[in-house]
Amino acid sequence: MAKRALLANFADSIALTDPSAPLNAGRLRIELLSGLTVALALVPEAVAFAFVAGVPPLVGLYAAFIVGLVTALIGGRPGMISGATGALAVVMVSLVAQHGVEYLFATVVLMGLIQIVVGVMRWGKFIRLVPHPVMLGFVNGLAIVIFLAQLGQFKVPGGEVSGHGVGGGVWLSGPPLIWMLALTALTMFIIWAAPKVTNLIPAPLAGIGIVAAIVIVFGIDVPVVGDLASIEGTLPPFHLPMVPLTWETFQIIAPYAVILAAIGLIESLLTLNLVSEMTNQRGGASQECIAQGVANTVTGFFGGMGGCAMIGQSMINVKSGGRTRVAGIAAALFLLAFILFASGLIAQIPLAALVGVMFMVVIGTFAWNSFSILRKVPRTDAVVIVLVTAVTVVTDLATAVLVGVVVSALAYAWNNATRIHARTDTTPDGAKVYKVQGPLFFGSAEGFNELFEVDTDPSLVIVDFAGSRVVDQSALAAIEAVAGKYEAAGKSIQLRHLSRDCHRLLSRAGHLMVDSDDDPDYALAVDYGVRTGVLGGH
Repeated sequence: MAKRALLANFADSIALTDPSAPLNAGRLRIELLSGLTVALALVPEAVAFAFVAGVPPLVGLYAAFIVGLVTALIGGRPGMISGATGALAVVMVSLVAQHGVEYLFATVVLMGLIQIVVGVMRWGKFIRLVPHPVMLGFVNGLAIVIFLAQLGQFKVPGGEVSGHGVGGGVWLSGPPLIWMLALTALTMFIIWAAPKVTNLIPAPLAGIGIVAAIVIVFGIDVPVVGDLASIEGTLPPFHLPMVPLTWETFQIIAPYAVILAAIGLIESLLTLNLVSEMTNQRGGASQECIAQGVANTVTGFFGGMGGCAMIGQSMINVKSGGRTRVAGIAAALFLLAFILFASGLIAQIPLAALVGVMFMVVIGTFAWNSFSILRKVPRTDAVVIVLVTAVTVVTDLATAVLVGVVVSALAYAWNNATRIHARTDTTPDGAKVYKVQGPLFFGSAEGFNELFEVDTDPSLVIVDFAGSRVVDQSALAAIEAVAGKYEAAGKSIQLRHLSRDCHRLLSRAGHLMVDSDDDPDYALAVDYGVRTGVLGGH
């Protein structure tokens, strides 16, 4: 609830309009201005990630345009922004270094096809298996990654660039550093204060515009977008990847395509969930998978490096008021306009203004309430939050989420494994009844076996599963092992109150099953021992 309140406060800095309402002039203005703000923030990100991947800047810009446009048109969540991302770029760099950019284009095409298959098979629904502690760690780690990526703007360009954009170059010092810090702080102040004055212009756009005007009018010497690289270019040309159509080529690109597809979908689906939470609207996971796949397939044929959802730009869009597909479409078209017509103007925008916008995104993204949550939630959940945050920063978001899910699943399995126990009773006939409590599965199978006292039990033992569930093959094996012990001791065992799905499991395993006449909701398994008999219901 605290996280939801934080996100709500972050989005409430602008006037919200119901996205299901007709697209009137006021809503259209908000959507277009939001798209313009996002497009301005996309430029340095796309250029930086192109450098990370080892490809020309236009390859990153073309990807941001095509992926952003296609996903805005057919994506599963209006308001989301997609483009070239660092998580994908750090995987691409080794492929480009070893085989060249043409193999990258072929890989992006295959990556897109894989994502389309995932969407058609509706596998995107499995994102619901991501626990809330993993989501908290995801947003916290992502906020830190976005913050670290901006530190590269405080360096004079040059040298290698790391996955977080903090690599080579020389740190600014003296007056340039002071101006950079001052203008960044001014941008953040304007973004904070603008909504208190007017909602006519999105606060991030106001911050960028005012700071850019100050720098241009007064001729302040600070790093600008043009210092990164020239963004001037033409329309993305159709281009078939120039690679041999051989099995060897497939063996080269397939592993990269699978990894890129997985990373792209995990990031996109988690971003979809986060944006859906912020806007209080559900998104279509399978539709988003298909949209990402179509976008990347098209991008590979037009000289782009591929991409996925960008949570930073999505946050900017939501904060600026973007709620419909118009904002995402506008962002892509504005970016194309920058490439074709306005590269000289965009080159004059100070990087400090864009850094200020992203720093505000960091503040809004980080789950500050997680510090108090860590003291209240179970220790395992606290560990998962910290672990996912750390792995996100050290490696990438997809790896962090997978680690978090695995750790959470193992913790859940262990907690359930320790719940298995049994209460014992004796019937008037002298039979001993074991009333099993807790789920019976691979994790609790050993504990189940330890519940029984075969040597001292009477000749008839009844195992009542009314308070348990037989879950998997390990559970069946555990039941068979216990039955075997009683059979070897010359004693009989009868099983009671197995649910219908357990009945089917045991039937498929080849065990004799007899429905209890007076308890039709349950099944009764009998005759594991020397004697045969059916107990009448319970």
